Amino acid sequence: METPPPRTERTEPTDADVEAFKQQLGRPPRGLRAIAHRCPCGQPDVVETAPRLPDGTPFPTLYYLTCPKANSAIGTLEANGVMKEMTDRLATDPELAAAYRAAHEDYIRRRDEIEELTGFPSAGGMPDRVKCLHVLVAHSLAAGPGVNPLGDEALAMLPEWWRKGTCVVPAGECGKPGESGEGDQ
Repeated sequence: METPPPRTERTEPTDADVEAFKQQLGRPPRGLRAIAHRCPCGQPDVVETAPRLPDGTPFPTLYYLTCPKANSAIGTLEANGVMKEMTDRLATDPELAAAYRAAHEDYIRRRDEIEELTGFPSAGGMPDRVKCLHVLVAHSLAAGPGVNPLGDEALAMLPEWWRKGTCVVPAGECGKPGESGEGDQ
């Protein structure tokens, strides 16, 4: 991808956003606080979740990638060994390791501003390894470029997932929910 999708400001979720989330993940949202980023197609692709679910269960994943097209493309990167290569580089590149640790601290700070989860890790394997590119890309999209170096790298490797149309049918449009009419990626 030439450039990442534009960052959008964090917004309160609308009823249409909640419906899009349901279509994207096949379930209602849990702990949804905000839309942290919108895909260029206009749908939410990253949501901000509460550090605790409504039943009190800790949920340390602050930024959750919801777009199935983006998730699929990231899954391909993971299957191709990108996480292992990134983790190996962390062990040999002190500048990258320091920037990744700063991304971890940014993630924890943002989560702790909502509610502190003492003793819980950030997410995605930060700060010492790469365990989930989905989380790192979600962090990069929500925080903007330059905050999470490995999230930014993974984002740059992705195809422009939104080019073939939205992943969901907005409320009130033709077609059955979940069918974009553009085919799956």
